[in-house]
Amino acid sequence: MVPSRPPRPFLASWLRRTRKQLAPSGRLSEVALILSQREGNSADYWNGWLRRVLEEEDLLPTLDQLTAIDAILAKPKPRQVAAPELLLF
Repeated sequence: MVPSRPPRPFLASWLRRTRKQLAPSGRLSEVALILSQREGNSADYWNGWLRRVLEEEDLLPTLDQLTAIDAILAKPKPRQVAAPELLLF
C-alpha cells in the first residue's frame, strides 16, 4: 500500500519549514511584529494568527500571507565585498 500524501503537499512542506524557522525563542513574536507593521492589525493579532496557522490544519493562509511570511523568514543575501585590487584604481 502506498502511503497517502497530504492533500496539499506544498502547504504541508511550508508548514514543516516554517515551524522549524519559528522554533527559536522570540522568532514568532518578531515575525508578528514585522507583519503588524507591514500588513496592519496588532502584533498580538498576528502572533495568535501565526500560532493558529501552525497548529491547526483547517486554517489556511492566503498566497499573499505565505509570501509575506517567507519574505520575512528568508535569509538575507551576503553582501559582496569588493576585491582589494579593485579598490586601488
